[in-house]
Amino acid sequence: MTSDWWADAAVYQIYPRSFADSGDDGLGDLRGVTSRVPYLSSLGIDAVWLSPFYPSALADGGYDVDDYRDVDPRLGTLDDFDEMVAALHSAGIRVIVDLVPNHTSDRHAWFTEALAAPKDSPARDRYVFRDGTGPDGAGPPSDWQSIFGGSAWAQAPDGQWYLHMFAPEQPDLNWDNPEVRADFLTTLRFWADRGVDGFRIDVAHGLTKDLTEPFTPTAELPDLADADGTHPLWDRDEVHDIYAEWRRVFDEYDPPRMAVAEACVAPSRRHRYVGVDGLHQAFNFDLLEAAWDAEEFRARIDRQVADTESAGASATWVLSNHDVVRHATRYGLPGAEDNPRETAAAWLLSDGTEPPLDRDLGLRRARAATLLTLALPGSVYLYQGEELGLHEVGDLPTELIHDPEFRRSGGTRKGRDGCRVPIPWTSNGPSFGFSRGTPHLPQPEWFADYSVAAEEADPHSTLEIYRRALALRSKLRGRGFAWHDETRPQVLHFVRPEGWDCITNFGSQPVPLPEGTILFASAPIDAHLLPPNTTVWFLSGETPT
Repeated sequence: MTSDWWADAAVYQIYPRSFADSGDDGLGDLRGVTSRVPYLSSLGIDAVWLSPFYPSALADGGYDVDDYRDVDPRLGTLDDFDEMVAALHSAGIRVIVDLVPNHTSDRHAWFTEALAAPKDSPARDRYVFRDGTGPDGAGPPSDWQSIFGGSAWAQAPDGQWYLHMFAPEQPDLNWDNPEVRADFLTTLRFWADRGVDGFRIDVAHGLTKDLTEPFTPTAELPDLADADGTHPLWDRDEVHDIYAEWRRVFDEYDPPRMAVAEACVAPSRRHRYVGVDGLHQAFNFDLLEAAWDAEEFRARIDRQVADTESAGASATWVLSNHDVVRHATRYGLPGAEDNPRETAAAWLLSDGTEPPLDRDLGLRRARAATLLTLALPGSVYLYQGEELGLHEVGDLPTELIHDPEFRRSGGTRKGRDGCRVPIPWTSNGPSFGFSRGTPHLPQPEWFADYSVAAEEADPHSTLEIYRRALALRSKLRGRGFAWHDETRPQVLHFVRPEGWDCITNFGSQPVPLPEGTILFASAPIDAHLLPPNTTVWFLSGETPT
């Protein structure tokens, strides 16, 4: 087992509450994950990443953490966690857990203590409390806005205000406080000692802040795209001192533990989060925003490969996760060739009716994009259900939406629940095999055709494509990469030094294939022509077969 296994791993993200429920409460749990280890093993993945499973009021899908060193009793116990890790390890699958260091929940013991403590107390110094503005302090300390909408400040019962860059139930921690820093080192060791192989760091760019008063007005805050490490709230240079300390903890273990940063920063600064004195990887979200266009894909791939090479790190490739509209849907909407994320957001607000979704086109493009990313050097992060070709659930009733983004935005953003609907395991039953009870988010009837059971019976299913591609990738993967000279504008062709090629046709017409032996394709290929919206892996030099 190599210590840099993460450098070219296939990692499968599990959103525990929507993966598998071992009981009848409609909420996925850790025993449910353990029960599906054979399925995970059959996929051919190297690791799983679990979104938060900690005690939480679910004000933000579990990213409001009550206790960083325990399991939500609705999801199981620490013993269940240990059994899950043991089962995954026995199957050769490593475990990455989510860590949420920017903020706790408002039910965390520290925050409860802070609210009960007086102004300027040590308990309040663990968070960001400030007096309000105006003669009676009734106004927030600044006009800063929460990521989810509305003010970034909430008022405590005694009149002071606390900072929350996300929901009010997620008060920001003060990372200038030594006690905060020390406690998270304890948390890292707690999970590493239980066998966790790595950590995904939520909002990794948000921990350190410049809270010098007077606060910079929102209108004068620099755009993150132009950030230089001095933004008052995001991507400050000092944050890397924290990760250097964490890296020393990771390196205490044999094999060393790893960490990947969720750092929503300018591409030119992403590499600062990785290195021998920092974290091991940083998520590249460029393809989450890419239009279905060969030139744009190439530019974003070039930038990621160059940045990671300069940092001595490995690339990460992501098409879907728990925060975005599933890529099968993004690629099936008119506008996928232009502004897919904006189009998808508008589609959600129409309850999935406008513009009309072409499910077949979206799935065909999603399969092609997946095969392309699996061929690239580096790691690929897959999101549960994408291996089934699941589309976004766009018509969730508003009264059932959990996501605070919907409420805080005044309904101008639908939120992320459409990609968090529990996945289907069987083609029938009240929850398609997810639970013996009613799922916490309703599943549409069309899920029956996308269930694991239905796709395992179909040799041409999306599930079968993922299994076969991941198995082949494990034999072919390596760390070199070069573009092949290509004159056709909607075709991407690159070569891996291991002796194989990848070609994707983004266009609307078939294109001839060069001479070679086809290894695998995202769709059937006839007459040596690569159809539109299709990717092929092949060995060059022989007549195509």
